[in-house]
Amino acid sequence: MYAVIKTGGKQYRVSEGDVLRVEKLDAEAGATVEFDQVLMVGGGDDVKVGSPLVEGGRVSAEVVAQGRDRKIEVVKFKRRKDYQRKHGHRQHYTEVKITGIQAG
Repeated sequence: MYAVIKTGGKQYRVSEGDVLRVEKLDAEAGATVEFDQVLMVGGGDDVKVGSPLVEGGRVSAEVVAQGRDRKIEVVKFKRRKDYQRKHGHRQHYTEVKITGIQAG
């Protein structure tokens, strides 16, 4: 069984046992979180598509870790104008393990 969930402005196709990185959630490692914005639930020939959400659809997950991604370096440069800017960014993320999917 799989589901398509929406969190942090992105959509993810998940199934039970998957480990994925999502935008930072306000939860400690070891805590349980629930994603209630379920767009689609499927398993075999039985597929439920929400409009926009599946009624009663719920995906539960366990927070594995909180962390920061690798550094992205942004460079601005204009030739012959003595203009250079260098800026770095590290995005926060939450690593979660999917523990259950309910179709509703």
